Amino acid sequence: MLEQSMKSFFMFLSQNKAMNQAAKKWGLKLGASQVVAGQTIENAILKVKELNEKGLICTVDHLGEFVDTREEALDSTEYCIKTLEMIEESNVNCNLSLKMTQLGLDISYEFCLENMKRILQTAKKYNNFVRIDMEDYAHCQQTLDILNELRKEFDNVGTVIQAYLHRAEKDIADLKGVPLRLVKGAYKESLEVAYQDKDRIDENYFQIIKQHLLNGSYTAVASHDHMIIEKVKKFADENNIPRSLFEFQMLYGFRENLQLQLVQKGYTVRVYVPFGNDWFGYFMRRMAERPQNVSFAIKGLVSK
Repeated sequence: MLEQSMKSFFMFLSQNKAMNQAAKKWGLKLGASQVVAGQTIENAILKVKELNEKGLICTVDHLGEFVDTREEALDSTEYCIKTLEMIEESNVNCNLSLKMTQLGLDISYEFCLENMKRILQTAKKYNNFVRIDMEDYAHCQQTLDILNELRKEFDNVGTVIQAYLHRAEKDIADLKGVPLRLVKGAYKESLEVAYQDKDRIDENYFQIIKQHLLNGSYTAVASHDHMIIEKVKKFADENNIPRSLFEFQMLYGFRENLQLQLVQKGYTVRVYVPFGNDWFGYFMRRMAERPQNVSFAIKGLVSK
């Protein structure tokens, strides 16, 4: 009961615009520097190089919340393009992840679509890949609609499917052949659209992983759960699924020893590396997912 209350509290904070704006002035405090790789793309690229040297590949994400003007959305679009250019110049093994609300999804569908096309044109020029992060349920169908429109012209784009949503299995079937990151889900959703029970979510998560792999589709298994990871490894071996068809993904700052163990055993591991001064919402969602992560915040407070 206490754990659920803490999750709700952190999710409330993640959606608080006033707190989000105030946090931009704080710098990476409250322990956020342990899970956010600095405030600039230059900071993030340095971390990516360090991770590459350990055999890990990466995806970077310029964090952003509550974009509600065209100017902000265009700025975010330009920063995504700049990020792709710096990835190319730095010769690091790294993709780009982004949120479409940063690019104006809440302003205009067509405006967001055009911004996405500009980013994907740059990524295609550099033979790179862009992952559209899935946001809350209110943006789910719009995200998939834009993805389907983009896939008519670009094959270097994919998205994320969240296992706690009732619709996940159907979405996986509809997205056969599309590179997907599969996650359990990080937003607070209602009973009407999402499973609430952890065991049921875990069951559905493994189900959609199997479904996408058996479809012959590239699958990014994004989890820190060693039990899920072991089940995926066993399933792949038993069904002769090549390791080239899937990868494990983990967040920067989490389960670093497990990441390296998987690499040493010959698995592809990609680290999700967030950066930027708009870090508060991301950090609060990490607290909500695993309230024990609050130790990050406590350490951050007592060290200041």
